[in-house]
Amino acid sequence: MQRGRFISVEGIDGAGKSTHLAWLVDYMQRRQLQVRQSREPGGTPLGEKLRALLLNDEMHLETEALLMFAARNEHLQQVILPALTAGEWVLCDRFSDATYAYQCGGRGLSIERFMQLEQWVQGRDGGATALIEPDLTLIFDVPLDVSQARMANSRVLDRFEREQADFHAKVRAAYLQRAAEHPQRIRVINANRSIEAIQTELAQLMDGFLA
Repeated sequence: MQRGRFISVEGIDGAGKSTHLAWLVDYMQRRQLQVRQSREPGGTPLGEKLRALLLNDEMHLETEALLMFAARNEHLQQVILPALTAGEWVLCDRFSDATYAYQCGGRGLSIERFMQLEQWVQGRDGGATALIEPDLTLIFDVPLDVSQARMANSRVLDRFEREQADFHAKVRAAYLQRAAEHPQRIRVINANRSIEAIQTELAQLMDGFLA
């Protein structure tokens, strides 16, 4: 059986990921692909409990990072890897690029610590560089003022969304830096356009990815 493919969707809060995730699921289903949609933190019963803690409870930076990777490990072992092995396509709302952006970029976690955790949880058989990571990552990017305006009209905000503007600016910068470092895997989508324009670009990108 052919292995499935792994796609992650990223972006700062207020970038409109939810709308585009729904479009991507529909796109893949119309092409007769078996799609497993999930999210991080979360994706498993344990992961959802950790998500509730992470989004609501104050904690030390390194505790936050450890819990993010604990939820990711459970997610990989219980959901992502079995689904890929079974030939399903996994579409995930955030993965390790989010940890890089929010915990390293926003919070100031050291890159060395991040890489240690990434290798521990996502390493393949102890390989020095081979990581379990998405085949394709889409970062939906909007200017900070657009993000802030959208969140101002949003539902009740979690503790990350309630952070000051400079935090979100650092997160956005970290996402763009990450994209520059991994151009073969990561595509940055200008999400400050009409939904129709964004979906036209997504269709072209996905058609190329499936070819």
